[in-house]
Amino acid sequence: MTIYWLVLFLAVFVEIGWALSLKWVGTSPGLLSVATVTVLTVLNMVMLSFAMRGIAVGTAYAVWTGLGAVGITLCAVWLYHDPVTPLRFLFIALIISGVVGLKVTAAS
Repeated sequence: MTIYWLVLFLAVFVEIGWALSLKWVGTSPGLLSVATVTVLTVLNMVMLSFAMRGIAVGTAYAVWTGLGAVGITLCAVWLYHDPVTPLRFLFIALIISGVVGLKVTAAS
């Protein structure tokens, strides 16, 4: 795995934290929550753009958004008691299989 893929996977975790921090701003607006969103936004974009130096743009973006969506959904189930159904988990599995397919077929 290249440094670009490592940074991309780390960016996914930043993306998950960023989305959860948006929920925090919505429920408890304040300087700390807004500053957290701002810092995570900048870090997220810097990491994603770095990863795109060595990974095709479409692949990097699809992996970032796909795994970010999966992570956010699972965190929302755990933290906010979002609905859990077998069909939702089937679609999560489809997203993960798509991401794996993109990684396996990527040139870098």
